[in-house]
Amino acid sequence: MTSTFAERIAAMNAMYKLPAHERPTVPADVAGRLQKFKTTLSDEIREIDDIVSLTQQGASSLDIAVAMADLLGDIIVYCRSEALKYGLPLEEVLDVIMDSNESKLGADGNPIYDENGKFLKGPNYWKPEGKIAELLQPRFSE
Repeated sequence: MTSTFAERIAAMNAMYKLPAHERPTVPADVAGRLQKFKTTLSDEIREIDDIVSLTQQGASSLDIAVAMADLLGDIIVYCRSEALKYGLPLEEVLDVIMDSNESKLGADGNPIYDENGKFLKGPNYWKPEGKIAELLQPRFSE
């Protein structure tokens, strides 16, 4: 039987005796835990410097792609594990965020850019926080 990514993360959290919650949970020590998360994530992000060095040293495209895949994969695994520690339904939250991102398009359904190439918000844009709150609120009282 093939496990989903979320199931594999849950098994990993269990194996390493990390917290895992089925519903949103904000522990009393949330500030300290967030600082630790920030430190670990910052360590992962510093690996970008190693990848930049690889490119400057003339590494092959394959080596660069492998390093990028490993970096991005580690960050995603770490973030998904962290979401489980707080009981956050990350895949559903990501759907809301993607819907919000798609709402940034112009009325004609095309991206809007300024003169510098920055992507602008269209007339139908909505911030995701309200819908994320709608998603999470009932789970707090389950």
